[in-house]
Amino acid sequence: MRLIIANLSVLSLLILVGCGQKQQTTVSANEGPPVTIAVAAQQAVPIEIDAIGNAQPYRAVQVKSMVDGQIDRVELQQGQDVRAGQVLFVLDKRPFQAALDQALGKLAQDEATAANNKALAARANSLLKQGVLALQDVQTSDAQAQASAAAVQADKAAVETARVNLGYTDIKAPINARAGAILVNLGNLVKANDTNPLTTLNEIEPIYVSFNIPESDLTTLRAKGDTHFKVSAFPPNAPKPEIGTLTFIDNAVDATTGSIKLMATFPNHKRMLWPGEYLNVRLVLGTDPHAVVVPSTAVQTGQQGKYVYVVQPDGTAVIKPVNSPRNYGQLAVIQSGIAAGDRVIVDGQVRVVPNNKVSITRTIPASQASGNSAQAKQSTEAAGEPQ
Repeated sequence: MRLIIANLSVLSLLILVGCGQKQQTTVSANEGPPVTIAVAAQQAVPIEIDAIGNAQPYRAVQVKSMVDGQIDRVELQQGQDVRAGQVLFVLDKRPFQAALDQALGKLAQDEATAANNKALAARANSLLKQGVLALQDVQTSDAQAQASAAAVQADKAAVETARVNLGYTDIKAPINARAGAILVNLGNLVKANDTNPLTTLNEIEPIYVSFNIPESDLTTLRAKGDTHFKVSAFPPNAPKPEIGTLTFIDNAVDATTGSIKLMATFPNHKRMLWPGEYLNVRLVLGTDPHAVVVPSTAVQTGQQGKYVYVVQPDGTAVIKPVNSPRNYGQLAVIQSGIAAGDRVIVDGQVRVVPNNKVSITRTIPASQASGNSAQAKQSTEAAGEPQ
């Protein structure tokens, strides 16, 4: 009897344990998968367009010779800053000086001839009045005087041409810029307007940054106005961005890429931007004071587009399609689909079954999401936009 009683006790204990496990399993199943949620918040968010830009010189000049000659001196160091009017290269002046002297000699000769012919023409006219000289001879004298005067004018033009060519032997910088590599060295012969330049000058104070934006953003840009928006450029490893102004919008959308070209001008006094450098660019169009934002991890992408899981008051997770055209930092800006105060799932979406309950393990309050509003204000103020 004692053995039977003992067996019955063990059996009863096993039954109780099994019932408890079944009850616990049922409770866990009813609770649903664990998820982390956040509360959609309404706050001021800058309207920004991010793009990849390329720095370009404000002005670029290929330095070439205007005359044929031999380089006699190089007054330039590679990579040197030059000012407008500074002599960069000097050609051998002797052939050009000789040409100028020859033109001056020819001018002096023709001036003497013209003076003599003018005097002869005056004498002939006097003799014509006295009836001593025939009219035909007088006309011949006048024609010779006029031809000599015309020759003097041609000689003066030749002298000016020779003087200009002599001036071209001093090859000067047309702008304030930074010089590149010297491509033609001392002693080389150069030709007028040759294909290869002597060097290249790039003006980098100020400097342009060119970038493209999608044509879908053109409507927003035009609605705010054409130009004078602030643009931030982020040089690699720089502590803060460089601030410039939008100064150019192309007059046509590129049909092959569906984008439009924009250019911003930067003072670049510290020369943080360099021609040819690729940069992250941010165009700030203003501030949306009533934007609805959620953590970007809440937005999922499916076959029908973007969506979020919204947790209903009874703990059921439902799918809500949303229109989220852009992000601001770690936040996704929601234009439509949900409202401020909605609870969205930010972690654990993989195990969620639509229209079934979930178990909320952590909630990010709206105040935490709104903590980025100060950052939004600082970003807008740094770009020079009013709040």
